Amino acid sequence: MNLQSPISNPQSPADEGERTRRWRLILGADEQNQEQGGSLDQQDMAVDQALQQLYNNDKEGSMGDAIPDINRWLGDIRTYFPASVVRVMQQDAIDRLKLKKLLLEPELLQQIEPDVQLVATLLSFKRMMPQRTRETAREVVRKVVEDLQQRLANKLRQAVEGSINRASRKRRPRFKEINWGKTVQKNLKHYQPQYRSVIPEKLVGYGNKRTSLKDIILCIDQSGSMANSVVYASVLGATLASLTAVTTKLVAFSTSVADLSDQLHDPVEILFGPQLSGGTHIGRALAYCQGLVTRPQDTILVLISDLYEGGNKEQMMAHAADLVASGVTVIVLLALEDSGAPSFSRDVAHRFLDLGIPCFACTPDLFPDLMAAAIEGRDIGRWAAMQDVVVFPNN
Repeated sequence: MNLQSPISNPQSPADEGERTRRWRLILGADEQNQEQGGSLDQQDMAVDQALQQLYNNDKEGSMGDAIPDINRWLGDIRTYFPASVVRVMQQDAIDRLKLKKLLLEPELLQQIEPDVQLVATLLSFKRMMPQRTRETAREVVRKVVEDLQQRLANKLRQAVEGSINRASRKRRPRFKEINWGKTVQKNLKHYQPQYRSVIPEKLVGYGNKRTSLKDIILCIDQSGSMANSVVYASVLGATLASLTAVTTKLVAFSTSVADLSDQLHDPVEILFGPQLSGGTHIGRALAYCQGLVTRPQDTILVLISDLYEGGNKEQMMAHAADLVASGVTVIVLLALEDSGAPSFSRDVAHRFLDLGIPCFACTPDLFPDLMAAAIEGRDIGRWAAMQDVVVFPNN
């Protein structure tokens, strides 16, 4: 059998034409590539024009001079590119061409492909948003929130409820707390034929009949770098709040602190709620969360922050140490989003680690498993090291 190297095979005219076409679209229509313009058909020319307007446009903001131009461009990219590429190009347009002001136009918002990054951008200047745009923006945010809930809510419910059941079973329950189904299942090997009965050697209980078995506090940094994490945390917090097995609090902070727990029924309201301004005072937020703790051994505090403290670091560390010493399970998420390694204060992260507080970035899809591990009392640092997450120090 004569096997030839693909490199030695001459390219067919069709392959060469496709290669030329792709390079022409990549390089654009500058003077060196004008002679290749004939290799593009009508659709390719439309694709090329859409790319030129964004990536070969030297005049910043020129595409935003008139709403019809940007509307036409948005329609073109949705026609010629898949949704994932459309979202990237939209964000590039907002960043490169200074088009953030156009997000205040309801006509534009109705055409944009919504995603978490767009929601974060919208929320960053919600204070200056005119009333006529605000309702359209809410609808954009609500669509993204509903998509996230559909993606994440069921998994989070199942993980939390399953872990609560496993963590709350008692081996010496009182009569009213006996889970007879589980007890029989665990003791089938002790079946006594002469009595036609199972003799239970071990009793399995339902656990305490309290309304909630764990208290969860989500403490969210609202600084600009954490914008995507705020969106995900609001959606996941709302799902946790819908579960009777846990009591959920949500606290947002910058230099001030806002308790948004009473808005957990609607994450859109949380996102459009108070926009805290100023720097970042993690210590002040931890002090507030300390006041929410009533059952330290049954409390899980998730601090979502890049740990760039703008206040008194020693006070921050003192509050963190007090929480750990009281028995609260404290976890630091350096980011709660799908992107890569976050920027964060390594010095502060080291100090949290010295207190036994794990620090890592977590994707929203892994958050349900994280909560299950925390509820069951597993070693969170070890759990994180076994996952595909960014752990500090680097794994």
